[in-house]
Amino acid sequence: MNWREEFHKAFAVDKPGEAEPSEHLAEIVDKVAQAVARRHMTTPALMALEMGRPLNFVASQAIHFFRPIISVVLDTRDIKEFATFLEQRGSVEYLCRRLEHWSQIGPDAKDPEGATDAQSAPADEGDGPSQ
Repeated sequence: MNWREEFHKAFAVDKPGEAEPSEHLAEIVDKVAQAVARRHMTTPALMALEMGRPLNFVASQAIHFFRPIISVVLDTRDIKEFATFLEQRGSVEYLCRRLEHWSQIGPDAKDPEGATDAQSAPADEGDGPSQ
C-alpha cells in the first residue's frame, strides 16, 4: 500500500448507526444496565454517556484502566468485551436504550423474550383485579 491509502485509512470512522452486539455482549450490557438501575443511577449514567458520546473510544480505554474496580460487576473477559463494544460508534446509543429499558421495567424484573427496548415490554393495564 502506498502512503496515501495508509493516510486515508488512518482517519476512517465507522458508519453512523446503531452497534449490533452479539448475544453474549447483549447480556453483558443488560447486566451493566441492571446494576446501574438497581443503584438508581440511571439519570447520572445517561447524562455521562450523552456528554461523553464523542469520547466513547477514550471511555473504552478508561474501562481497561479501571478493570480492577469494574470487576466487582463483571468478570475480566466480559470487561474486555464490553470495552471493545464501546469502541464502536453506535454503542452509546444502544447502551442508553438498555439503561432506559431497565429503569422503566425495574432491574429485577424478567425481560420479555426478544425485547430490545422499552416499547416491547408488556403493559400493566388490565392485569388482575383493582382494589
